[in-house]
Amino acid sequence: MPTIEPEEHKSLREAVAALGKRHGRDFNREQLWSEAAKLGYLGVNLPEEYGGGGGGIAELSIVLEELGAAGCPLLMMVVSPAICGTVIARFGTEAQKQEWLPALADGTRTMAFGITEPDAGSNSHRITTTAHRDGAGWLLTGRKVFISGVDIADATLIVGRTEDARTGRLKPCLFIVPRDAEGFTRRQMDMELQAAEKQFELALDDVRLPAEALVGDEDAGLLQLFAGLNPERIMTAAFAIGMGRYALSQAITYARDRTVWNTPIGAHQAIAHPLAQAHIDLELARLMMQKAAHLYDAGDDVAAGEAANMAKYAAGEACVKAVDQAVHTLGGNGLTREFGLASLITAARVARIAPVSREMILNYVSHQTLGLPKSY
Repeated sequence: MPTIEPEEHKSLREAVAALGKRHGRDFNREQLWSEAAKLGYLGVNLPEEYGGGGGGIAELSIVLEELGAAGCPLLMMVVSPAICGTVIARFGTEAQKQEWLPALADGTRTMAFGITEPDAGSNSHRITTTAHRDGAGWLLTGRKVFISGVDIADATLIVGRTEDARTGRLKPCLFIVPRDAEGFTRRQMDMELQAAEKQFELALDDVRLPAEALVGDEDAGLLQLFAGLNPERIMTAAFAIGMGRYALSQAITYARDRTVWNTPIGAHQAIAHPLAQAHIDLELARLMMQKAAHLYDAGDDVAAGEAANMAKYAAGEACVKAVDQAVHTLGGNGLTREFGLASLITAARVARIAPVSREMILNYVSHQTLGLPKSY
């Protein structure tokens, strides 16, 4: 993979950074989403023949990172174009591609993603949302939690399980569930973290879906699921790196100007060195994120899975440390609304927890990469 970012990526960074700077920390989500769509940033990873930019997750991660670094990240970019758009582009029918991809690319429609369940946690094998054949269609029943942006999404890509006719075992499948489908209800969850995108608990009570609601091959199973989960991890890394960069930039500006003992506090190594270390950690996490995106866009799903998990782990850790050091650098000012750092204390931890915990990533690496035995 290239170790130096190509000129087109540098140009994309500059353009998106300029957009983010215009909107800033007090951005309006709908306005920014609309403008990013018009400029072609939302669909930069989707095929050109369906209105996208013809790029990949590498380009989309740049967009999210730079918006985050400007203080105006768009969480639904992780979900709508990255997960759902990618899955439909790779495995959807021609009708599904025609219906969804142009609209996802131009921002006129969005799609949420539903996988997490109350009793399944990180164990996708315990997902209990099931789909049964109902004549020519499907009957979907189950529960989901911590699903982002369902209230603004036109449909939700639901991970369910169907019975294998040969073995009788349940296997994962993906279904497009319209927001107004009968039996499909949502309840907003009461979150301490305040964000533009809300979290929801979903109930699917015998939701009847047509045959064409199934995305891809019923027998593809995990292949299709991880086609969405690997981009999710990469984009979560981009989200975290952007957040960490924003916090760090606030701290650097403050440390350059704030003078207490005749010199700016940034001249003191107790302040300067931790900020330098935070910068190094963010840069290292970005390199792994770029590697993961490169492997994914090249079609190496196995290697991309390992790198995407590593990138998400590294970015989450780097983000938490950067935010913590930024707040510490500003002291009491770091907790004021003026500097916009206090809210990141909670938000940064999301990168450690979702969409997969750092402990499960360590499990993945110890099992898949190091070949160590499982404890579960």
